[in-house]
Amino acid sequence: MNHTMKRTILLILLLLTALAVSTSAQSKKGTPEQQINAVMDLTAHGWNNGILSEYLSAYVPEATEMLSTGPAGGVEAIEKTMKEGFWKTGRPLQVLRYEHIVVRMLGKDNALVTGQFILSGNNRPDRTGWFTTVWTRTKDGWRMIHDHS
Repeated sequence: MNHTMKRTILLILLLLTALAVSTSAQSKKGTPEQQINAVMDLTAHGWNNGILSEYLSAYVPEATEMLSTGPAGGVEAIEKTMKEGFWKTGRPLQVLRYEHIVVRMLGKDNALVTGQFILSGNNRPDRTGWFTTVWTRTKDGWRMIHDHS
């Protein structure tokens, strides 16, 4: 790899890091509902740009997800599910967006979020589904502790 290519890659990585930091800071401003929506926007951005770590950053490390076999624990399990499913090729084949998001506060530090995800594009039929997620306020902002998608 030549020097120019290395500098270009480094610049891209720095810009992505700055974007993540800026988005993280933005996710701590506004009402809890606005903050949670900002984190959801970050997950869609990560998904749509093939950045699995950005998508997963919305979860606390001990988060659980609901599978057909019941709840599974840890963000590592969620990452494994994604890599074995939607991310088989290293990135999703379709674009993600959310609609009908409703944030219901469960006290000042927890929330129940429901909505619909839509996967579209790439000459494939849309895939849609409803989700329920449970969120908690952490030192890093709002994060999911459970995902039932």
